[in-house]
Amino acid sequence: MFLTNLFSTLPWPLIDVVMNVVAGLGAVMLTYGIFLEAERHQDGVFVIASACLLVYALWIGNKIFSLAMAGLMIGGLIELVEILTGRHKHGN
Repeated sequence: MFLTNLFSTLPWPLIDVVMNVVAGLGAVMLTYGIFLEAERHQDGVFVIASACLLVYALWIGNKIFSLAMAGLMIGGLIELVEILTGRHKHGN
C-alpha cells in the first residue's frame, strides 16, 4: 500500500530528488560525525553535514531549522579554523 502511494506520484522533479538526497546525506554525516574521535575530522564533517542540512532547510523554508544549521556550520567552521591554525585550546 505504501509503495503504491509512493510511486503513484512519479516522476518527481529532479530538484526534489536532489534536495532529498542532500538532506539525507547531511543527516547521515551529522550522525557519523558524532562517532569520530579526531576533532579536526569531526569538525570538518559537521561543517559539511550542516551545510547540506542548511541547503535543505532553506529549500523547505524552515527558518528555525535554517538558523540552527547555520549556527552549527559557523561554530564548526570557527573551531576547524582554530585547530588548523593552532589556536584551539581546551578549557579544563
